[in-house]
Amino acid sequence: MTRTVYVNGEYLPETEAKVSIFDRGFLMADAVYEVTSVLDGKLIDFEGHAVRLKRSLDELQMAEPCSKDELLEIHRKLVELNGITEGLVYLQVTRGSDGDRDFVFPSADTKPTLVLFTQNKPGLADNPAAKKGAKIISIEDIRWGRRDIKTVQLLYPSMGKMMAKAAGCDDAWMIEDGYVTEGTSNNAYIVKNGKIITRPLSNDILHGITRKAVLRMAAEAQMEVEERLFTIDEAKEADEAFTTSASAFVMPVVEIDGVALGDGTPGPIATRLREIYLDESLKAAI
Repeated sequence: MTRTVYVNGEYLPETEAKVSIFDRGFLMADAVYEVTSVLDGKLIDFEGHAVRLKRSLDELQMAEPCSKDELLEIHRKLVELNGITEGLVYLQVTRGSDGDRDFVFPSADTKPTLVLFTQNKPGLADNPAAKKGAKIISIEDIRWGRRDIKTVQLLYPSMGKMMAKAAGCDDAWMIEDGYVTEGTSNNAYIVKNGKIITRPLSNDILHGITRKAVLRMAAEAQMEVEERLFTIDEAKEADEAFTTSASAFVMPVVEIDGVALGDGTPGPIATRLREIYLDESLKAAI
């Protein structure tokens, strides 16, 4: 089945979608993005993604392509047109094109490029990987300093995924100055003596929408949370660990650099948080 996608005001078959070769997203990675999950045909935490999108645009002095209400309508229409029950909606905004390549930003009246498409992911909520748990490796974090802006500069995270795959693992956690920053496409957590530990917000990590929701739900469930730096060695000695992201929700981690955590199976806190998150998010979906 050919997907219907959205490009600059038009709903088109994916085979007919085009952007300029001079688009700055293509030439300069001058673009931001968001990914919103769809469960039961509804959008999960759309408001959070819309707010973060605006923040990313503002930080890069990039114009908003349309209003939040218009974005919501586009999301909903694409979900309907593509018959998505469980899956993802990918959104990307670039600074656009003024018809040539230049390091200097184009004129202020250059229209941003807005592209959205869906991905059909049956079984997204009931992911077998969450029952097995993820095995991760640690790698050096050599990304640029503004990781709080959700840009499309994803080459190194992609390389990190491939490093993990080559090592027979599922993902990688990145290390800077001896401390874990985050996963290649997720926020990172460890659990020790019942306490959830995760790195505090800063320019060093993405301000995860799922992170925010999970920490709120953990607090509401009377779970203890501590936001502080932690090392990879501390992580290897943890009772359990997990990651959060918009597409994997809460994903237990069972091994770090070949060291099994606990009994090598998903821990009770990560498992419970995944249950709570899915339950509460479905109730609030739009």
